[in-house]
Amino acid sequence: MKLFSRIALCITLVSLSGYVLAQTRPDALAEYRNGNYEQAVLICRNELKLNPRNLESHVVICWALLRLNRYSEAQNYARAAQNLSRYDVRIIEILGEIDYFEGRNNEALQYFQEYINLAPEGQRIETVYYYIGEIYIRLGRFRHADIALSTAVHWRPDNAEWWTRLAYARENAGDLSEAVKAYEKALELNSRLNDARRGLERVRRALASR
Repeated sequence: MKLFSRIALCITLVSLSGYVLAQTRPDALAEYRNGNYEQAVLICRNELKLNPRNLESHVVICWALLRLNRYSEAQNYARAAQNLSRYDVRIIEILGEIDYFEGRNNEALQYFQEYINLAPEGQRIETVYYYIGEIYIRLGRFRHADIALSTAVHWRPDNAEWWTRLAYARENAGDLSEAVKAYEKALELNSRLNDARRGLERVRRALASR
């Protein structure tokens, strides 16, 4: 009986030590979600020193570095991660974002299209379509931007800023009636959006002058 009790005690202590370790181990993803991006980067770097093939650490450090606008660093980690998993859609989307923010429009479009092909209902699909729409606005291809941003708000119909950008694309494509609808939807969601208010007034004046 005493031997059984000692074995049971040992098992309990081991279980408790594992629980304590799990509770005290730094969690990079939790830090990232809490907005502590520098801390998330530090934790991931330490994890990657122990295991350079830790794909999850590569992903989280890239997300954190993107939030910190440190695109060159993020690209280095994303490239390393791609060597570990060529078709991980998170890495593909990250590389697209890096190119987007650094103004490499064609490269960004290629990555975003690859993301859509691999994950047509992926967790970042609405953001991917939003970035595509913004790229087409940059390029002056407003009808393409309309299609992309329409898809973005299909996935995120509560995003007033995206409705504003959709309206802007439609306005510049000459589709003024549909631009009015999009501006009105943006203001319905957020009546304080000055860009949407000014855009709506501008389009209504243009329609009245026809």
